Amino acid sequence: MAGTPPPPETARDSSAGAPRQTLALTAMLFAVSMTFIDQTIVSIAAPTITDQLGLSASGMQWVVNAYLLSLAAFFALGGRLSDLFGHRRIMLIGTVVFVVSSVLCGCVPSGGFAQAWLILFRATQGLGAALMFPAALAVVVAVFPVGRRGRALALFFGLSGALTAVGPLLGGWLTQWTWRAIFWVNVPVAVVAIVLAVLARIPEKRRAEQLDVVGAVLVAAGMGLSVLGFQQAAAWGWSSVATWACVVGGLAILAVFYGYERRVSHPLINFDVFRDRAFTVDSLVLFFAMLAFVPVFFFASVYAQVSLSASPNQAALFLLYFFIGFAIASQWGGKILDKRGARPAMKIGCALGAVGFYLWAEKLTDLSMHDQWPYAAMAGAGIGFLLAPASTDAVNRSIDASYGEVTGITQTIRNYAAAIGMAVFGTVLTHVTTDRVTSTLEERGLPSAEAGSTARQVAEAVSGHPDGKGPSGDGPVAQALKGAGDAIRLDFAEANQWVFYGMAIALAVAFVCALAHPGTQVTAGRSEDVPVGESAPRS
Repeated sequence: MAGTPPPPETARDSSAGAPRQTLALTAMLFAVSMTFIDQTIVSIAAPTITDQLGLSASGMQWVVNAYLLSLAAFFALGGRLSDLFGHRRIMLIGTVVFVVSSVLCGCVPSGGFAQAWLILFRATQGLGAALMFPAALAVVVAVFPVGRRGRALALFFGLSGALTAVGPLLGGWLTQWTWRAIFWVNVPVAVVAIVLAVLARIPEKRRAEQLDVVGAVLVAAGMGLSVLGFQQAAAWGWSSVATWACVVGGLAILAVFYGYERRVSHPLINFDVFRDRAFTVDSLVLFFAMLAFVPVFFFASVYAQVSLSASPNQAALFLLYFFIGFAIASQWGGKILDKRGARPAMKIGCALGAVGFYLWAEKLTDLSMHDQWPYAAMAGAGIGFLLAPASTDAVNRSIDASYGEVTGITQTIRNYAAAIGMAVFGTVLTHVTTDRVTSTLEERGLPSAEAGSTARQVAEAVSGHPDGKGPSGDGPVAQALKGAGDAIRLDFAEANQWVFYGMAIALAVAFVCALAHPGTQVTAGRSEDVPVGESAPRS
């Protein structure tokens, strides 16, 4: 991979003795587990939070998306700060920021300020995670020698990705007590991570470079503005000048960011890494896969609770089908990566995921949870096959750059894609639901103007079952909504079909990208690719 070699690192080991490798790896897994669990745990509680705090559907999507967007906007910055000020220090700071923000999310007051409060501290949660994750990965790299690093990285990515499955299950259980507990549960996990990190005798290393503050501002502004446009298209409309001003303006700022990074001596993101064709393909596959991977938890959970009348616990079990497929395929994907490289694992995963999401979409309108499990499991298996191989292959190609820097790039891509997926699919869901419910109400005798206005309210009311969301009384709107619960639940399912078809298309595009992978293997610590079919020592 092209690029100038990084400057020497200055080691400052303030702890006596060699680092405790197993303890350090365990500490890092506890830390990053919070970041993965929080990508999914809020999805299960979303209808309950929306109902109790009186949030709008778009407001609740921002609660989910604020975390993802903050992760994407600050991940590259987190990687650079880790390199400049020490991996252990930044990991501990990120953990503290994350857990304090979690506590404040759980303490959100009721009333008109609730939505702004929750979105703000979800964003600071994302900031804490953006500081923590690249530093945690760098710690794993620092404490393991080359000969054991590949296995440690595979375990790190495999287990941390699998921990995403804990979110819906834990969220369903905790929501039965109080939805606020889904945030407070991070406190004991963070305490364990901090204690283990202190006991692990992790060496501290720093790089003598300058921080690219301008680049950090540009990438955060570009990502935030573009996602704002996609997210608000549901409210502003696709013909709105504001919508396209945000989308185009955000992308223009990202283009300026690219040009600036190519000229600055110590860039936030070293775009030279993309000269490695395999790294570029890994990044593209991760981008299109993540359009579906994180958003599916939110949309499947809300679908289960609205269209299937499921409780939070039942919705969690519904998502468990997805994770069973994910967990099994993750093991196979790791073995394929070891023996044949990332390309075959990514091809299998993308193809299986595309078919799985398509067939799952086909079954949504049957309104039967049990009929959907094979296709949910197939979709999960597709993601499971590709996620760890693509991530590990990309990180292993950071030969001429730091692991923190390259992880910052891949994780920025992943979380930006997830934020875009949430925004775009949320807009699609709102528009299609409004259109379907409008037709249903018009068929029940409501005038077009009133049908459209009421349909918009119903589309926003994703916090519970449509039967209970209509106005009381004997007016024409109330009469049209009486007994329309089953029809509206089907309307919502049909709207979700469009979302899941979109996810299938995203995985199909990822498959096309995977075909361009050169098929070479590279192991951590090696400076050359290994052609598939040749023996490569496992590191």
